[in-house]
Amino acid sequence: MHKILIVEDQSDLAKGLAINFAKEGYSVSKADTGEKALEMVIKENPDLIVLDVMLPGMSGLDVCRELRAKSIEIPIIMLTAKGDEIDRVVGLELGADDYMAKPFSLRELLARVRVRLRRQPPQPELLPQYRFGQVLIDFEKYRATVRNKPVELTQKEFEIMRFLVRNRDVVLSRERLLDEVWGYDTYPTTRTVDTHILKLRKKLEKDPANPEYILSIYGGGYKFIG
Repeated sequence: MHKILIVEDQSDLAKGLAINFAKEGYSVSKADTGEKALEMVIKENPDLIVLDVMLPGMSGLDVCRELRAKSIEIPIIMLTAKGDEIDRVVGLELGADDYMAKPFSLRELLARVRVRLRRQPPQPELLPQYRFGQVLIDFEKYRATVRNKPVELTQKEFEIMRFLVRNRDVVLSRERLLDEVWGYDTYPTTRTVDTHILKLRKKLEKDPANPEYILSIYGGGYKFIG
């Protein structure tokens, strides 16, 4: 489980971010000052820091400078309410990895967090083929069979199944599926995910109305248990 440190003095914003990161499966810690943030980085060694520029006392820029001076290379995404070009440039020059101006899109922030974390330890290679029940999917040749009979899947359906297999037994929100499969710079709706999942069930499940493998999780999204 990846650990994220949120450094934000606005308690409502910090709480909201912590709730949403936890829903995505992250372990979350919070600090409301730069001094506390430095202590927690040493103590907890988070995998990523979401760092507000405007903090009481030690600023987020000072925190970033101090961490990089100590050769601590944890990814840092900086937040600012000012939307100031100077803050953005200075933050990046000090070693921040990314920058978002408030107010920001939560979906985009979550997507950027995932991008940064993916660039840490590389993900294990996915098997060229994957079998569950009577289904065999060949991700290299883009072929699928159900009970030894070929089934036509679209490229997007292969991408969805690849992501589901890689995250089997994990509850995936519709927003996360949109970010990871479609990309956060595109703008489909969560209904798009539901439509594709419905089509996959019709093609792969024995009884699409009562799926065995691609499950709906009330209030959460979908979970693959193959």
